[in-house]
Amino acid sequence: METTGKKHLNIGIYAHVDAGKTTLSEALLYLTGAVRKSGRVDHGDTFFDSYSLERSRGITIFSKQAELDLSENTHVTLLDTPGHADFAPETERTMKVLDAAILIISGADGVTSQVHTLWKLLSHYKVPIYIFVNKMDQPQSDKDRILEDIKKRLSDNVVDFSEMDLGSDAFQESLAVCDEALLNAYLEEGREVTEDDIRSLIFSRKLFPCLFGSALKMEGVKELIALLDDFAKAPDYPQEFAGRVYKISRDTNGTRLTWLKVMGGAFHVRDVLTMPAAGGAKAGETISAKIDQIRIYSGEMYELLQEAEAGRIVAVTGLDTSYAGQGLGALTGEVTEVLSPILSSRIILPEGADAFAAYKQLLELSEEEPLLSVKKDEETGDLSVRVMGEVQMEILKHRCMERFGLDIDFGDESIVYKETIKAPVEGVGHFEPLRHYAEVHLLLTPGEPGSGLSFDADCPVDDLAINWQNLILSHLEEFRIRGVLTGSEITDMKITVIGGRSHLKHTEGGDFREATMRAVRQGLMMAESILLEPVYDFTAELPSENIGRLLSDIQKMNGTTNPPEMLPDGTSSVTGSVPASELSDYAREIISYTHGAGRISLSLRGFEPCHNAEEVIAEKDYDPERDIAQPTGSVFCSHGAGTVIPWNEVRNHMHVDTGWSTDVGKNSVETDLTSLGDKLQSFKSEEIRREKELTYEERTRQYNATIQELDNIFERTYGPVKPRYDAKADEERRRKAANKAPEKKYCAQKEFSPDDAYLLVDGYNIIYANDELRSLAESDMKSARDKLMDILSNFQGYRRETVILVFDAYRVPGGTEHVLKYHNLDVVFTKEAETADQYIERTAHEYSKKNRVTVATSDAIEQVIIYGAGAMRMSASDFWYEVKRTEDEIRGLIENPSPSFYNGK
Repeated sequence: METTGKKHLNIGIYAHVDAGKTTLSEALLYLTGAVRKSGRVDHGDTFFDSYSLERSRGITIFSKQAELDLSENTHVTLLDTPGHADFAPETERTMKVLDAAILIISGADGVTSQVHTLWKLLSHYKVPIYIFVNKMDQPQSDKDRILEDIKKRLSDNVVDFSEMDLGSDAFQESLAVCDEALLNAYLEEGREVTEDDIRSLIFSRKLFPCLFGSALKMEGVKELIALLDDFAKAPDYPQEFAGRVYKISRDTNGTRLTWLKVMGGAFHVRDVLTMPAAGGAKAGETISAKIDQIRIYSGEMYELLQEAEAGRIVAVTGLDTSYAGQGLGALTGEVTEVLSPILSSRIILPEGADAFAAYKQLLELSEEEPLLSVKKDEETGDLSVRVMGEVQMEILKHRCMERFGLDIDFGDESIVYKETIKAPVEGVGHFEPLRHYAEVHLLLTPGEPGSGLSFDADCPVDDLAINWQNLILSHLEEFRIRGVLTGSEITDMKITVIGGRSHLKHTEGGDFREATMRAVRQGLMMAESILLEPVYDFTAELPSENIGRLLSDIQKMNGTTNPPEMLPDGTSSVTGSVPASELSDYAREIISYTHGAGRISLSLRGFEPCHNAEEVIAEKDYDPERDIAQPTGSVFCSHGAGTVIPWNEVRNHMHVDTGWSTDVGKNSVETDLTSLGDKLQSFKSEEIRREKELTYEERTRQYNATIQELDNIFERTYGPVKPRYDAKADEERRRKAANKAPEKKYCAQKEFSPDDAYLLVDGYNIIYANDELRSLAESDMKSARDKLMDILSNFQGYRRETVILVFDAYRVPGGTEHVLKYHNLDVVFTKEAETADQYIERTAHEYSKKNRVTVATSDAIEQVIIYGAGAMRMSASDFWYEVKRTEDEIRGLIENPSPSFYNGK
């Protein structure tokens, strides 16, 4: 296939399921002359979907490629990718080798949660994006509304190219605002934006062109071809050979194919490639393999090449140990996926099946889908796999039957958890049975959420030779270390080699493998570990009258929601996040209670601190000290024999002292904290003295500045604060404490009948809804609270319902929930990290089961939530009207009392 002299581009097509991705691929192939007839998904004759299950289900399961010419000057390798969320890892893998991406958005659906996920992944891999809004032939597709939605949800730098006019001032301005330097030149010098500027903006991901059309009717597709031909840039490649493996597959004859992009130079048939050996016995050990064939695929057909040049995506045979993400040649290291499976399921083999043979066959499939993570329990012999969802399980079952004649089934699904740590810790490992010796010291540091694992060395070569340090790093990359809470894999952590020792005569490579494993596990035992669970982002669209039910359900699932948005068709949209373990079959439930008018779409957000960690840990019942495969203790030589020392005593026996300690810098920190304590005390005295001189906002700014200084001291000593973990860990401790004592029942001085009524008052919301109290709060918040309590005490004395006044102590460090009895009024101060809204929602949900509950607040979202919990709503203005009316009635009775008034009736 001759492409010499042409611009070569690798372009992937991405979309939410059913957005028309394969249809657009077919249209591109047809209009560029690559195929004579455009296939259709519903006819089962598309060019890309050749797998039998793809045709029968009408979905794309495997990424495939086609070769086509956009023009005489531009050749394209087009990658068609799966749109279903269950195959998102397959989709993600292709992003590592792209020069540009076409992101399809359905005009009927708009920006869904899956589109958000694809956008974030493409941003992670820094791929230029061209947006094609499909299905614009449908009546509900409104171009202006959709473009506004895309700009709002994805990027302000999305520009409509459907009527591109470089001579238009409006179009020039929309391009110039995408880059600050370009905008300054445009405004100050009158410099116009050129086509070269557009190419640079798109290539640097500062501009995202957008077109509108209908792939099925071939509308807008020619414009897309012209846009790619004119503005898509190919990268500059180095002269030295480099390659990136992005997937492994097998052809119809069972031949193993390594799919890679040539990232520099070129390679030829019969060239010998040298690759690092995974888990080699010695640091730097490599494996050599000869290239047998170089194939250029287009659909199911391929052409053999003698040479592959930079920029080409090819499939090669002969590399039997390659793996997805691996770098070849000058491209060292590997790229790991952002996404990971969230479900684990036990494999049920047919009766009489050979478990060992089945394990090998599943491992073969895991080469093609690395995230399957096939595992074998050494004690029970059970096999398990990790999957993204039920559709992927169905595909795996079909492939096992088709390729191996193995009719597998699946046991109950379970959520995949992960673990990380809260603060840095030094892990130490020693392995010294007779005639062996290795000691390893590792610094385990918590990483950013979603960062995965990273490894580094910061150890003087005089203490430990560089070859041994490299070997330790190789072992760390090889291991799948289990955490100590549930035995789940660790993540979001940086592990650094900071010390170690070898023996000139007795040390072998395997000794460092043992010492490294024990060092990580000992560090995890020393650290405060945090259990992480998978969390989904969701977008729900449903009738407005069902919003309260949805918000209430998500709250019960320990999820979070953003304010609802009204859609042009009269329905509402709600976005948020929710733990995967709580969702169950909620998609069907939402269809049921909305009578088919509602729907919810999900995309994996990542792993976050587990909402019910204590319950999960108890259920898993994992004992790290009994894990033989990953021990926590170390082995020392004593009287000529190896002696196992438990993890909590290991540090006393170590031969190396790295000097690392959590107490490093303690004295200076104590000095800083003492000084800061004096500042805080001085600030309190000064605040009292100047109480009438400073406004409430000024005092708040001063206090926050002092707290910021405290944060800075903490970060200088212990590193950046990880609020996600800290908050969740603190919440977990509070939950444990709460479970030990029964929840207080307010107004417990009497038994209430089902006819009793409660009025829950959001204190600060009500204060700021009253001009007099708001003015008072600006100078003295305590006086404002006291005055509201006096008003409500008087109000409570006349009304039949029980009034509960709730004040928000969310920002009070160490605050615990407590109740103040103010005359006849119950006043609740919430605990730390709990807002008044959260307390009111919880109480309203509990009390409304048997009693009539009214909530006084002007928080719109809060009103919707408590309505969904079965309570009634009262705005702040209505509440103050009721207070005034009650006061007028009391005044009237005092001025004109009836006889029953004097009799106490």
